[in-house]
Amino acid sequence: MNFNNSTTDKTERLKDRTGKLEQQWKSIDWTQAELEVNRLQTRIAKAAAKGDMNKVKRLQYLLTHSFSAKLCAVRKVTTNKGRKTSGVDKQLWLTPAMKMKAALELTDRRYKTRPLRRVYIAKKGKNKKRPLGIPVMYDRAMQTLYSYALEPVAEVTGDHVSFGFRRGRSAKDACEQIFNVLSRKCSPVWVLEGDIKGCFDNISHEWLLENVPMDKRIMKQFLKSGFAHNGDLFPTDTGSPQGGAISSLYANITLDGLEELIQERYHRNSKGKIENHYRAKTEVNLIRYADDFVITANTEETAEEIKGMVREFLIIRGLTLSEEKTSITHIDDGFDFLGWTFRKFKGKLLIKPSKDSIKSL
Repeated sequence: MNFNNSTTDKTERLKDRTGKLEQQWKSIDWTQAELEVNRLQTRIAKAAAKGDMNKVKRLQYLLTHSFSAKLCAVRKVTTNKGRKTSGVDKQLWLTPAMKMKAALELTDRRYKTRPLRRVYIAKKGKNKKRPLGIPVMYDRAMQTLYSYALEPVAEVTGDHVSFGFRRGRSAKDACEQIFNVLSRKCSPVWVLEGDIKGCFDNISHEWLLENVPMDKRIMKQFLKSGFAHNGDLFPTDTGSPQGGAISSLYANITLDGLEELIQERYHRNSKGKIENHYRAKTEVNLIRYADDFVITANTEETAEEIKGMVREFLIIRGLTLSEEKTSITHIDDGFDFLGWTFRKFKGKLLIKPSKDSIKSL
């Protein structure tokens, strides 16, 4: 038997297959693929708005098994900022052939996640470091695929005053909402600045599995993947680590419901209707960006009462308020939020970059 010929044949076949995969990737109609994903997401959102969760489940299955969605998921993880950062397997999808092969092999059959690669990055303006969990490329693509199916539900059921990690919303929108709430002469003067202790790392897995509408088997894989650091493997019993494509959705869904709780307690009038936010007698208004939030109030006592209510809301979800960083401030003294300082001077609301933002710049 001629081993040289056999090896040459294998090499030629591999080149042919690579060439075909490369050609397939380059010939994809991305506009059509995105339209297909958007069409299914729209149907999921409409079903969620009607409260038909059985239909939502069926449509989510269609989306997560759609080849167009798989192509878009692979494309997203290979074009974002982290595309050149590998997981524990040290593999990257850099060529068109590798991307096409990944899309063809993306499936939930016998799916099992690999451990996350734990890295630490410095927090802005602080000496502390923030832990990040970096999944392997395949797990990133799976998380992105399932985030496509979960995002429409989160958008429909989410708080109106939540601005973080949502399509078409930004930190600027959150700042504008603060301006709307605090710029009037009749605006509230007390502000509760909320800080959740390690939000992403401490969310209760039990609460997520009971309340997040997605495939529970796949969700358990995402949550229980564990992480590797300095050659050792550690379990993940709580939280959804920062760095995962679906973690921001989990965090938003966990904190959604705070607005409704506040409205029921402080905005419902004697006729049973929800009053306008800015005219409510208690002047209680929530503005949230991911796990950062501020709540306004007309008195310091009301703000203290809200603090206790928020604490109870979070405990159910496995979260706690940071007593050191959570504070109640008068608007004349000012407060920092999303890199900006909000303060009133002689009745006029002033907004300027915070000292920490200027220092880091």
